[in-house]
Amino acid sequence: MNILITAASSGFGTLIVSDLVKAGHNVAGSVRDPEGRNADAAAKLRALGVHVVEIDVTQEASVLSGVSAAEAAMGQIDVLINNAGVGAHGIQENFSTDDFQRLFDINVFGVQRMIRAVAPAMRARGSGLILNISSLLGRIPMPFYGPYNASKWALEAMSENYRIELSGFGVDVAIVEPGGFPTAFMGNLLHPTFTDRNEGYGPMADAPGAALAGFNEFLKANPQQNPQLVSDAVLEVVDAPAGTRAFRTTVDTIGMGDLVKPMNDQLDEATHALFSNLGIEALLELKQIAA
Repeated sequence: MNILITAASSGFGTLIVSDLVKAGHNVAGSVRDPEGRNADAAAKLRALGVHVVEIDVTQEASVLSGVSAAEAAMGQIDVLINNAGVGAHGIQENFSTDDFQRLFDINVFGVQRMIRAVAPAMRARGSGLILNISSLLGRIPMPFYGPYNASKWALEAMSENYRIELSGFGVDVAIVEPGGFPTAFMGNLLHPTFTDRNEGYGPMADAPGAALAGFNEFLKANPQQNPQLVSDAVLEVVDAPAGTRAFRTTVDTIGMGDLVKPMNDQLDEATHALFSNLGIEALLELKQIAA
C-alpha cells in the first residue's frame, strides 16, 4: 500500500516508517525543513527508500503541497497516518490561551488539515485508511498534562465522527492509543509560558517537575515499555483487511492500558446500542466499495 505518515523522523515515526518499508509498503514520510535543519534525518529516510515530503501540519499551504508531492511520488495515498504531535506538561492554569492554541494547532487542527487534504480522493476511490496516533491520555486524565489531555480528547472525538461520516464511502478510520514511552517526545514537552500562578498553588507548584522526573525514572526501570510495541500495533492495523480493523487499539505494558481498554469496549458497546436505537447502526460498519 501507499502510505503517507506525518512526523516521519522523530518519536514513533522513525520506527513506524522503517517497519512499514520492511513490510513492503511504499512510504512517503513528512519532515519539516528536510533540506535544512532536518537534512540528516531526511537523508536517513531516503536511504530506506522513503519518499521524503515537506509538511508543516500547522500550515495549510504546506499540507496541500506535501500531500500533492506524496501523490506525485506514489500515485495515490491508500493510508494516512497522523503521527505528528506534541505534548505539554505543567500546572494547567499557567498555560496561556496561546499555549493551548499552539498545541491544538498541531495535535488537532493539523490532523484536520491532513484529513481534508486526503479524504476527497479516498472517498472518490471508495477505499482508504486514516490512522490517528492518539494517547491513553485521550481517554483518561493525568495531572499536569491538561492541555495535552484536552487535545487528545478532541482528537478522539474527531476520529469518532470521521469513522461515522466516512464509513459509507469505504474509508476506514482507526486510532492507536499509546501510553507513555521513552522517546524524544518526553524531552520535547511544551511548558507553560507563565509561572505567575505558582505562588497560589503552594507546594503543589513543584509537583509537575517531580512527577515528570519520577515518571522518566519509572520508564527506565520498565524496559518492557518499548516503543517498538507502538510500531507493531500500527502495522497490525494497517495490514488488517478492510472491515476487520479495531477502531481503538491500546498500547501499554505498565498498567494504564489494562484500565482503558474496558472503557473503550464499554463505549463501543454503548455507541452501537445508541445507534441501533436511532436506526443508524449501519454508520458504524465500513461499506466495501472498491474492488
